[in-house]
Amino acid sequence: MTKFIIIEEKDFEQARKEIRKNLDKVVVFSSNKDELNRKVLEKEPIKILLLNQSHRKDRIKQRSSGFNQVMARIARKNNVKIGINLDEIIFSKDKRKAEILARVAQNIRLCNKNKVEMVFVSKENKRDIYDLKSLGLVLGMPTWMTRNLEILI
Repeated sequence: MTKFIIIEEKDFEQARKEIRKNLDKVVVFSSNKDELNRKVLEKEPIKILLLNQSHRKDRIKQRSSGFNQVMARIARKNNVKIGINLDEIIFSKDKRKAEILARVAQNIRLCNKNKVEMVFVSKENKRDIYDLKSLGLVLGMPTWMTRNLEILI
């Protein structure tokens, strides 16, 4: 298992400092601010961008998943994988879980169009990789994406 570190920051300069300090590990960056996520995706050498979905609110006719086609192109260019927060899916209840899964499915479609790989990230739950591949297929992942799917714990 590779060593990884999850960096959660609210300020770009602080995030940059933490990322530069941990270049020997697989750097997973996560923030609740979409602008900060894009800035770090463009300018910093991260391996995985972890998108948290539980705090988001959807608009009337559009889902707010924190990921768009511009970020997908940047992720492909910089060879960054998009992370799915498995703990959010497992610990959420009923309607909230359905909303999170819908946002994840939207991100999967964007990643498929732009040939960006995805990864499951979990802090607490050890799941079988075959279960996660099945979940990915149900959410719309193509077989090329599930073939390379991995989990970071």
